[in-house]
Amino acid sequence: MKFSSPVGKRHSRIEIIPLIDIMFFLLASFMMVSLQMSKTQNKKVALPMAWQAKSDFNASMINIGVDKDGGLWLEKKPITRDALDAELKSRYHTDTNLPVYVSADADTPHGALLPLYDLIRLIGVQKVSFMVASPTGNASPGAFTP
Repeated sequence: MKFSSPVGKRHSRIEIIPLIDIMFFLLASFMMVSLQMSKTQNKKVALPMAWQAKSDFNASMINIGVDKDGGLWLEKKPITRDALDAELKSRYHTDTNLPVYVSADADTPHGALLPLYDLIRLIGVQKVSFMVASPTGNASPGAFTP
């Protein structure tokens, strides 16, 4: 003979709906943080336009900004030519495959950039690129927005 228990049987359940909400929140948070991390830290300049602009971002890149007056900027800080020379030499000795990006204002004359090009080449840097803006408004290389 079977006797029934006065306490009813409980079935355990795992509620996954709150877990899904938490996962969507974490996914959205990581996406927003990763978008903020891809920006370069340099002085904002009005970049010249180029139709063939492509986005290329590297965390170890050096972005040298040149304003329309010919002033040099490194990581949003004004820098002298001698200090830039010392910084580039120290980073080049650490990594000989160092990429350098030059972002100059569209109004900067080409002749004002020649001493900077000479400085970069004298140090031995082989990878030099010029940052331009695409007609869609995106800067290239990197996510540098004017």
